[in-house]
Amino acid sequence: MTPPSPNPDTRGLDPADLTIPHTESGMAIGLFGGSFNPPHSGHRLVAGTARRRLGLDRVWWMVTPGNPLKDHGMLKPIGERVAAVRAMVPPAFNTVTAFEAAHRVRFTADALRILLQRRPGVRFVWIMGADSLASFHRWQDWHWIVENVPIAVVDRPGATLSALSSPMASTYRARRLPEYDAPALASREAPAWVFLHGPRTPVSSTLLRSHGGATS
Repeated sequence: MTPPSPNPDTRGLDPADLTIPHTESGMAIGLFGGSFNPPHSGHRLVAGTARRRLGLDRVWWMVTPGNPLKDHGMLKPIGERVAAVRAMVPPAFNTVTAFEAAHRVRFTADALRILLQRRPGVRFVWIMGADSLASFHRWQDWHWIVENVPIAVVDRPGATLSALSSPMASTYRARRLPEYDAPALASREAPAWVFLHGPRTPVSSTLLRSHGGATS
């Protein structure tokens, strides 16, 4: 595991935000991580599409202290970002968490190692937009992620071709499930992944920051 990062600023968070959410053995949980700076309808569409198409019990919105691949100069405090996500998503099928801050991890692979160790009876699926898949090969220990957690990729405007020609998609082409088999993904042994098509929106966090940060 990567050495711990410096203690993040956790002001504005409740103690419950910093704990790993409750689970029960056998649950299928989608993990949707990001800075969410700010969260927007595109994020909600990706998470909702994955939950419905994969038949997940819940989606965890994992609000990170900060993405190592992004500029943190305009990053809002994590407490504000957690509150913004919670205000945007319905609680019935979504859980918002910042447990990564409590464990002082910056990389997805390290967060997944913690979850796999502490929640061995849960079927986790990593959820990402197609725009993230295009640069997935730059993530820390990306091969380890693919080989330990099934992955659902949801199409995003302008990212389809770059995602499906990415190093991850090419390397693990034989492990891609047909879209009609998406409900089986959570039960498949990794490596296994699926590319989901569906409704799309051009909204992005970068676009929203340039227009004042509205999320809807």
